[in-house]
Amino acid sequence: MKNLKIILPAVAAAGSLMVWPAYAHGFGERTELPVPLGYFLIGAGFAVALSFLFISVFVKASGESSYRRFNLLGSRWSQATLTSPILMTPIKLFSVFLLGLVIATGYAGESESLLNFSPTFVWIIWWVGMSIFIALIGNIWALVNPWKIIFSWAEWFYQIVRPGRGLSLSRDYPAKFGIWPALMLFVLYTWIQDAYTKGDIPSQIATMAVVYSIITLGGMFIFGRYQWLRHGEVFSVVFGVLSRFSVTEIRIRSQDSCPVCSVDCRNLSGECIDCYECFQRSSDRELNLRPFAIGLSRNEKVTNDILALVVLMLATVTFDGFSATPAWAEFQTFILDTFGNGGSEVFNSLVLADTMGVILFPLGFFMVYLFFSKLMAISVEGEVSTLEMARIFGYSLIPIALAYNIAHFITLLLIQGQLIVPLASDPFGSGWNIFGTVDYSINIAIINARILWFLSVGLIVLGHMLAVYLAHLVAIRTFSNRAMVLKSQYPMLTLMVVYTLISLWILAQPIVQ
Repeated sequence: MKNLKIILPAVAAAGSLMVWPAYAHGFGERTELPVPLGYFLIGAGFAVALSFLFISVFVKASGESSYRRFNLLGSRWSQATLTSPILMTPIKLFSVFLLGLVIATGYAGESESLLNFSPTFVWIIWWVGMSIFIALIGNIWALVNPWKIIFSWAEWFYQIVRPGRGLSLSRDYPAKFGIWPALMLFVLYTWIQDAYTKGDIPSQIATMAVVYSIITLGGMFIFGRYQWLRHGEVFSVVFGVLSRFSVTEIRIRSQDSCPVCSVDCRNLSGECIDCYECFQRSSDRELNLRPFAIGLSRNEKVTNDILALVVLMLATVTFDGFSATPAWAEFQTFILDTFGNGGSEVFNSLVLADTMGVILFPLGFFMVYLFFSKLMAISVEGEVSTLEMARIFGYSLIPIALAYNIAHFITLLLIQGQLIVPLASDPFGSGWNIFGTVDYSINIAIINARILWFLSVGLIVLGHMLAVYLAHLVAIRTFSNRAMVLKSQYPMLTLMVVYTLISLWILAQPIVQ
C-alpha cells in the first residue's frame, strides 16, 4: 500500500472529472449556473483535497482542553440571569403548551394539512428549525424538552405528597441496551418522515405525539429521568449528537457530583461535558462559548450503537434529498410496475419503494464507510481493526450530515416555514385571527435560487473540510507516529471528496415531488 497516498486522491479527482454537467437545481425549476455543474464539482473536490494538505501541515497537536472557551456564567450577574427560574419557567410553560397545542389541533383542528398548525410546526419549525439551531447555537432541547419538563413537575409534586420518595422506579438500565432503543425509534421516525404517506395528516401527528409521550414518560418512570433521556429518548440523543458541533457547551469544573451521576458522564480525559444531570446538581459549572465542531473531537469511546446512529443520520438526510430526484422516481415507477398499484393506504407499492430506500441507504452507507475503514486499517498495518477504525472516526462524519441537512432544507424552512405566521393566529383553521397575521402571504422571493446554489456549494465544501479537520485531530490522538497519521487519512480524504461530489450532484437535480 505504499502508493495509497497517490492512488486514492487520484481516483477521487478522476471521478470528479467524469461527472456530466447538469443545469437544474433542487428548487423545482431550472436554474442556469454561471459555469457547468461539472466545474463546480471539480472545484469542490479539489478544495476538500487541498484542505487536507493545509491541515496536515499546520495542525500538529490536539487535546480536548486545548481549545479556547469563554464562560457565560463567569459573573454573578450572568449566572443569576441565565439560570433564573423567572427566565426558565415561562419558557418551560410555553414548551408544554406547544406539545398540547400540537395534540389539540391534530385532533380538533382542520384536517387539511396546510390549514392546521401541527404539520407545519412539527415537520418544519420544530424538526428542521430546531435541528439547525441546536447544531449551530447549542442544545436548547435539554431545556425545553416538554416530556422532561412534565416528568420533572410530576416528580416535584409527588415528593410534596410523599416526601422522601421518588416517582421513578429507578430500575438499572441494562448497559447492553446502550442507545439502541433511541436508535430503533429513530428508524421508525425516519420511516414516517420519508416513506409513510400519511405523516402530514394532523390527526396522525397527534396520535404519534400521544404514543411517543406514553413511551417517553413510561421510560423515565421505569429507569429514571436522566437514564432514559440519555439512552431512550430519541430526540435527546439525536440533538445531543448535533449539539457537539455547536458553539456552546456545558462543563463541570468540580466533579464532586459525577460519582453519584446516574450515567457514565466522564470521558476518557476525565472531563464532564454536556451532562445535564451533573450541571443541575453542581454549583461549580460553566456555560462556555467554544469553536464550532470542536465538541465532535472529544476523547471518548464510540460504541457500535453510536456509530450506527451517526451513519443513519448521514444516510437519512441524503436519502431525503435523493428521493425527490428523477432517478428515484424511476425506481418508484419500476416498483409500481412490478407489484402493481394495490395495497392499503398505510402500505402500498409506493410506500414499499420508499421503505426500501429507508433501509437500503443506511446499509449501503455503512458498507461504503466500512470499506474505507478497511483501507485505513490496512494503511496503518493492522494496528487498529476495521470496525474500531470506523468507530474512532464516526463523529467526524457529523459536519457532512449537518452541511447537507442545512443545504437541503433551508428553502423549506425559509419559504414554507412562513406558514407558521398565519397559523399562529388560526392554529385550528377555524377562522380565528388572534395576532392579526392570518392574511399573511408567503414571500417566495425571500432567497434567490442562484444565491441558494452558491450557499449550498459553500456549505457542502465547508462541511467536508471540517470533517477532514476533525478526522485529522482524532488521528493525531490515536496514532503517535506522524507518518501513520497521514497514511490513515488518505482513504478518509478520498471518501470525503467522493461524497462531496455526490452531495452536490443530488442538490443539483430537479425536484420531481
